[in-house]
Amino acid sequence: MPCFCLRLPATLALALLTAASAWAGDASRPLDPTELDRTASPCVDLDRFVNARWLAAHPIPPDEVRWGVFDQLTLASLGVQHEIAEDAVRAVDVPRTEPTRRQLGLLYRAGMDRAAIDRAGLAPMQPMLHAIDALKRPQDVAHLITHTIVGGQPLVFSFDVQGDYRDARRQIGAAAPAALGLPNRDYYTDARYADERAAYRTYIARVLQMAGTPDPSRAADDALALETALAQATPSPMQARQPANQFHAVRPAQADRLTPHFVWGTFLTAQGLSADSEFSLAPPAFFAAFDHQLATAPMAQWRAYLRFHALDAAAPYLAQPWQDAAFDFHGHTLTGQAQPKPRWQQVLGTVNAQMGEAMGRLYVARTFSPAAKQRAQVLVTRLLAALQARIQALDWMSDTTKVRALAKWRAFLPKVGYPDHWRDWSGLDLRAGGYYDKVRALQRYNHRDAMARIGKPTDRTRWSVLPQTVDAFYRAEDNSITFPAAILQPPFFFADGDDAINYGGIGAAIGHEATHAFDDAGRQFDGQGNQADWWTPEDNARFNTRADALARQFDAYVPLPNHPGVHVNGRLTLGENIADLGGLHVAYDALQAALKANPAEAASRIDGTTQDQRFFLAFARIWRGRMREAQTLVYLASNPHAPPHERILGTVANMPAFARAFSCEAGDAMVRPAGEVVRIW
Repeated sequence: MPCFCLRLPATLALALLTAASAWAGDASRPLDPTELDRTASPCVDLDRFVNARWLAAHPIPPDEVRWGVFDQLTLASLGVQHEIAEDAVRAVDVPRTEPTRRQLGLLYRAGMDRAAIDRAGLAPMQPMLHAIDALKRPQDVAHLITHTIVGGQPLVFSFDVQGDYRDARRQIGAAAPAALGLPNRDYYTDARYADERAAYRTYIARVLQMAGTPDPSRAADDALALETALAQATPSPMQARQPANQFHAVRPAQADRLTPHFVWGTFLTAQGLSADSEFSLAPPAFFAAFDHQLATAPMAQWRAYLRFHALDAAAPYLAQPWQDAAFDFHGHTLTGQAQPKPRWQQVLGTVNAQMGEAMGRLYVARTFSPAAKQRAQVLVTRLLAALQARIQALDWMSDTTKVRALAKWRAFLPKVGYPDHWRDWSGLDLRAGGYYDKVRALQRYNHRDAMARIGKPTDRTRWSVLPQTVDAFYRAEDNSITFPAAILQPPFFFADGDDAINYGGIGAAIGHEATHAFDDAGRQFDGQGNQADWWTPEDNARFNTRADALARQFDAYVPLPNHPGVHVNGRLTLGENIADLGGLHVAYDALQAALKANPAEAASRIDGTTQDQRFFLAFARIWRGRMREAQTLVYLASNPHAPPHERILGTVANMPAFARAFSCEAGDAMVRPAGEVVRIW
């Protein structure tokens, strides 16, 4: 799902003040000019001009791998959630406490009871470990994988519900790869990642030794050998972005021919589905490779691989030594994180993963009013109108394709703030067992809920993200754009801010998500969410020419000077770069329309800055942030977003309006020659 991301006290007023004070020298101003680095030129480096002084004063905290606007707002959101969770714990034993709030309190209380978790040790995992130790034949492995997925815990692959790419009106089951513990398949074979690969093997051996595995060193070799074979058939991050690798409809008989050692009718029946249900098996090459390993890999490899991944997945819910081992690799070694997050934040991560919408309902009640939702909806309407006008005015697209593009535009479903209808948690009972048991109970509960939606009509009003998430999203399956409550606050949106600040902030986010419907992947779907080619061949070629040019621009960025061979992957980040550029154009157009209706505001200066200047300053500020070097390397290898600095420069340099706003001249670093400027939407 394309997103805008890289990823409080009780009252809304205090929450906004707390958040605002984190990024502004003067919290009363939507933009504080004293923050600007006057030793830098916006025409040379807009990011430095806007953000350098703040970044110098705000180093990355030791429990973070990046730090910036998104991370501060996320921490603020977690602060509100922390209060909600503590209140829920106090209400657990109070008569007439609302049942869902009680269940949330039970989960959070169990997660915070470190003494009980440590006393339990590895005992909660023993039934799973015994089952793995008993594996003798490929059929045993297939049975274990099947029933682990029934419990909501993917091993080797996941099985979930998604929209049918051929008929978006219905939901279908979908199997997808979930076999790897490293960021992507290159980490298993590329010489650049030899150190990470060695550290991963050491971590596997450590985990297996802690679990009492005989000869853990050899078992680690076995596990890594099998995982490497599965990695070679796993799509790269670029391949995974393409719809062709996300959906492949089959009947069980067809799937069985692809994987003759794994019986899909049996699998589907175990999930509570009909044995002849149609489902997606994508990409087929991965599942063929899985079946080959199922038939040929020694059972010792399968036992080692499954044992390690079961333990690794359970580590956050087990005693402290398991949590420490997982952090040492996943946090410290892989991303450079200096220390773990506080326990309460870790447990809230589990709450959001398993009961996120229950937390979201309580979060919205504290922080986001219906009036705020209405204000945001007005902005969404204005931005969508600006996108419509841009599509109509395109000089490179034929009228035939424009008609279809506008049909998709008319079918947009905006979702703002929070769902109109909240999830029903009836039947959930978390009174029994410790933390691990409660998490497993929720995983089973959520998996049953997902399986119950398969074969049913698509509910386009259903939210697939949480209101407390600081991000925004486009979902091609239902052609929806979603703006959670947690992002609808400063510095993205100021209730009393001038138009330029709001259009450069939340306006750019709205334009970004809407433009995702027309990026290199989103444009392969129609307005209902069906995968469909609605382009003429000529327009398709013209789009690709422009997209190729944008990819080449981002390929040229080298974020880490001491890693000269490592650059932004223009193809991997293409969808986000198209959305950034198109979204900023759309937001700028919407600002001009708003200013045209208010000439006095259009001509005014605030703190010496014009409306156009403030628009671009606001855009640069929302991407204020930095990452640790290790995290940047992982990010460049696997994330479809460019790093913040490159997002700012690469987007704004393609906008002549920016050069005009700051009187930049030809030859300035932020001014691309006219023949190199990319404009798609």
